Amino acid sequence: MAMKVALLGCGVVGAEVVRLIDEQSEELAARIGTPVEIGGIAVRRLGRTRGTGLDPELFTTDAASLVTRDDIDLVVEVIGGIEPARSLILAAIKAGKSVVTANKALLAEDGATIHDAAREAGVDVYYEAAVAGAIPLLRPLRDSLAGDRVRRVMGIVNGTTNFILDRMDSQGAGFAESLEEAQALGYAEADPTADVEGFDAAAKAAILARLAFHTRQVTAADVHREGITGVTAADIASAKAMGCVVKPLAICQLSEDGASVGVRVHPAMLPREHPLATVGGAYNAVFVEAESAGRLMFYGAGAGGAPTASAVLGDLVAVGRNRLASTSVGEGAHDTGLPVHPMGATVTRYHLSLDVADRPGVLARVAEVFAENGVSIMNVRQEGRGDDAQLVLVSHPAPDAALDATVERLRALDEVRSVASVMRVEALGTGI
Repeated sequence: MAMKVALLGCGVVGAEVVRLIDEQSEELAARIGTPVEIGGIAVRRLGRTRGTGLDPELFTTDAASLVTRDDIDLVVEVIGGIEPARSLILAAIKAGKSVVTANKALLAEDGATIHDAAREAGVDVYYEAAVAGAIPLLRPLRDSLAGDRVRRVMGIVNGTTNFILDRMDSQGAGFAESLEEAQALGYAEADPTADVEGFDAAAKAAILARLAFHTRQVTAADVHREGITGVTAADIASAKAMGCVVKPLAICQLSEDGASVGVRVHPAMLPREHPLATVGGAYNAVFVEAESAGRLMFYGAGAGGAPTASAVLGDLVAVGRNRLASTSVGEGAHDTGLPVHPMGATVTRYHLSLDVADRPGVLARVAEVFAENGVSIMNVRQEGRGDDAQLVLVSHPAPDAALDATVERLRALDEVRSVASVMRVEALGTGI
């Protein structure tokens, strides 16, 4: 008997899912052990088949009825957003249907509720496509590294922001110009807020932290978030002078004592020899550090209809196999309960660019402020500009709260004309 699939949404990703199911029907049947059929597609408006070539009778606006239909075995959700996706997924689970979703926003906000419902119903919820498109990442974190202890996950999980910063670095383009190019190429939406302000990456970071550290305490609201709109050409130039590149990073890290986790999203300077520094264009990459496995790198296309649909079909095959074997694989009941510590407790390094008065004693006064806040200076560079000078300083690792207090104190000094830029510096083995 064929496995019948209900599809919620038939936009860019949904249409690709339909295409792949049709084109790979024989391979899918062989890999799962049973044919796959589309039992229905829920859309907002009827009247067109979205170029799928499917029978118009398969389309419906009654998604609630579709996901609970007796003949449906699996629900694939690609409509995004919180509602009605959450209600439809929970209804499908309650009706005994397994779910494949690409909905990062929902999983980051209310993943625990969905997984609890799935465990109670004995069905699967898979979501490989929710974080890094076609990149096989979540299953290795959940399954392949289940016997290891992950210490840190750091990655580029938003292709739009990586494209923009890459253009600023490689071509000397400004932020606005790079954003316009990203929009023209289809990498950025007309309203790019979710990308450039870090909301998209924050949702993905919450999912990564939950899987990597087996804690259900992390939601998108717990993620420290900073966008890339404040990154300037001067920041890019300073990074180059240090042998670094500016990248949009999502960082999830276990504290040294293993009692809490830190989750943050922000632009940062990375040494050019770091594996993530070479990731260009709209590509994604995630760097995982585990105690026994060591350092692992996952790289590939993180967005787009076909890559995302590829990840969806991978989950579909896994769920289909579980269904035939009468098993289900969830997050499991184990919850470490690890809390998320505040950003101020996270140990980072700062790169500071200060415009100061060019007179004796200024550097000593700046160094005094660092010392007052318990922050050590790793290196400093000074350039004269007539009556003014530019000081560029990089700190040793220190609690973010101490570094932030240092910056605020520097802003108040008479000798400091302005704090031109502040950016964190990341490298292998630094963090909490």
